[in-house]
Amino acid sequence: MLYRSKAPFRLGIAGGGTDVSPYSDIYGGAILNVTIDRFAHATIRPTDDGTIRFIHINDNIVKEFKSEPVIELYEPLMLQCGIYNSIVREYNNGQPLSFELTTQLDVPSGSGLGTSSTLVVAILGAYVEWLNLPLGKYDIAQYAYQIERVELNMAGGKQDQYAATFGGVNFMEFKDGNRVIVNPLTLTEAVLQEWAMNTILLYTNKKHNSSKIIEEQMSNVKNNNTDSLEAMHKVKAEAFRIKKCLLQDNLYELGTALNTSWINKKKMANNISNEYIDKIYNTAIANGALGGKISGAGGGGFMFFYCPGNTCYSVETALKELNIGEIFDFEFCKEGLITWTVNQ
Repeated sequence: MLYRSKAPFRLGIAGGGTDVSPYSDIYGGAILNVTIDRFAHATIRPTDDGTIRFIHINDNIVKEFKSEPVIELYEPLMLQCGIYNSIVREYNNGQPLSFELTTQLDVPSGSGLGTSSTLVVAILGAYVEWLNLPLGKYDIAQYAYQIERVELNMAGGKQDQYAATFGGVNFMEFKDGNRVIVNPLTLTEAVLQEWAMNTILLYTNKKHNSSKIIEEQMSNVKNNNTDSLEAMHKVKAEAFRIKKCLLQDNLYELGTALNTSWINKKKMANNISNEYIDKIYNTAIANGALGGKISGAGGGGFMFFYCPGNTCYSVETALKELNIGEIFDFEFCKEGLITWTVNQ
């Protein structure tokens, strides 16, 4: 038997960073995101040879362990190891499992699309399918957050796990005590199609280091850095504004709100933008884009731009002429985590 799963990556449209503690605990966070048709994939093949075998296709990594209740946290496969240890402890009575886990990402790691968290959700989905675990969407998303942020102590927020699990267009609110409210937005097909058609997704060909940027944001909140805090408040406000734009079919204002959000996002921490990113952004705006931003903490990864009317063609041409990034075709994805079983 094969137990498979896939979870979609997300574009962080607005509010990014306000889902990170301690900001979300003190002030409450708000995020608007949408998933796209690029996925993290996971397949579990149970074995009876007393081994655990992890295969990560993107980096051509194969690592084998003896089947034990706790395995070492092997750095290149930290997520796979940490998830296994947690699953055995929490859901298999401490009894070791023997299997092969194969993982693959449709986008580069460190791309700002929530790659690590989406991979965690996909892997958990495969375990849920295999072990028939009684976990709903909120359970899976919260468990993914617990493993990645608490047990493995990886810096980051809360939106990625919920976006990957729920899928679609979501307005998310983050409260004290890890309380999360996911509000799916029901948009007309015309709005979704127009939004996607007018959005250009560009990979900057530079990976980002989200942990350093996020750690600085956390420090700015703890130290009551006025400029950074004010920027975060404004970024959160833009999430509410863009939610209203979408529900009122006002995509033009969505574009201008993205521009305002990006201006404020850059004030939240150093290294969110740089000369390279600014060049890409300014080129897009000069050729017809209303606004855009980096998807994720910043510093690299994917950028996206909203281009009204037929301006996407001139913007795309100008970005290609820069020869410093790669444009990705995509569609919005309405579904979140999907799991299934294959009889071999």
